[in-house]
Formats: sequence, structure tokens, C-alpha cells
Amino acid sequence: MKKISQLTFAAAFIATLSSSAFAAPETFVIDGTHTMPRFSYSHFGYSKQLSRFNKTSGTIVLDKEAKTGSVDVTIDMTSVDTGYPLFNGHIQGEDFFNTAKYPTATFKSTKVNFDGDKPGTIEGNLTIKGVSKPVTLTLSSFQQMQHPMLKKDAIGANASTVVKRTDFNAGKYAPYVGDDVTIDIAVEAISQ
Repeated sequence: MKKISQLTFAAAFIATLSSSAFAAPETFVIDGTHTMPRFSYSHFGYSKQLSRFNKTSGTIVLDKEAKTGSVDVTIDMTSVDTGYPLFNGHIQGEDFFNTAKYPTATFKSTKVNFDGDKPGTIEGNLTIKGVSKPVTLTLSSFQQMQHPMLKKDAIGANASTVVKRTDFNAGKYAPYVGDDVTIDIAVEAISQ
């Protein structure tokens, strides 16, 4: 009887070790209906202008046990929404986004840094108009839980960074129209 108890304990111990040591990373697909990259900048010092992109896709991979992950996001630059159709077309011109030649922007992570058991910052490369620059996204919130309607694991976060328009060859009217652009991303993603 003692030998059976020892074998049972050993089997349970090995199962515990193997489940934590081999916990698989989880892949989440970005929910385009609840993901909104926004950007804001100073307009001649009069006001802070706020616009967004309506079409975003990509994947997020998280391994909470190993405290690693990756983020791969594509933004459809032709979906820019300034709130004014004429300006939507203007900002897609060669002096700004040049969407005829560069219809998408991407962010590809190089490192996900955890703060405790949650991601805190994400380092990566942002590519706009064919120009790639390193940026760090700082998360102000992160949530992982079962989606109450879809009954699947889901994540959500809010992240931000500041970039210079001139770094991406989109600096017309700088510095009068602010060179510093704050990018805020509200993202939700559903487990595969």
C-alpha cells in the first residue's frame, strides 16, 4: 500500500512539473471590431487633434508561465478616420501617409516585458511609409479572462507610445503642426 501511495505521489508530482514546464503559448487573433489605434498631435498649438484607424488585424502570442510573448499588428492606413472625409483623403496623400504606395503600417514586437504576471511594456519595430523605427508600447491596462459572450479566452489592453512624424517622412508643416504624435491603441483579441 505504501508503494502505491509513493507511485501515486510521484506520478502527480511529475504531471505537475510537466504541465507547468510545457505550458504552451496561447495565440490570440485581434478583434477588429474592438481594436482602435488612435493618434493625436498639436494643430498649430490651437488644439490637440484626434483621429483613428478603423481596420486593424494581427495576432498576439502570450506564454504567461514563461513570461514571454509576441505581437504582430497590421493597420490599414486607408481606413484613417479624421471625422472629416475631405481630410481623410488629404492625410492619405504623399506628404503624410502616402497610402497609394504604403497602404499598411505594421508593428512587430521584439520583446514583451512582464510586470509581475501581466505584460507591462512591448518593444518592437513600427513601420510607416516603409520606414522602420524601434518603439516601446507602454500598457496602462491588461485583462485576460473568458469572453462572456464567445466563451473563449480573450485579452484586452490599452497601450501608448510617442513618435515623431519626421522620422517616418510624414513631417509636412512641422513644427507648426506638431512633430510629436501620440499613438494610443485599444486592443482586444480572442484565443484561436
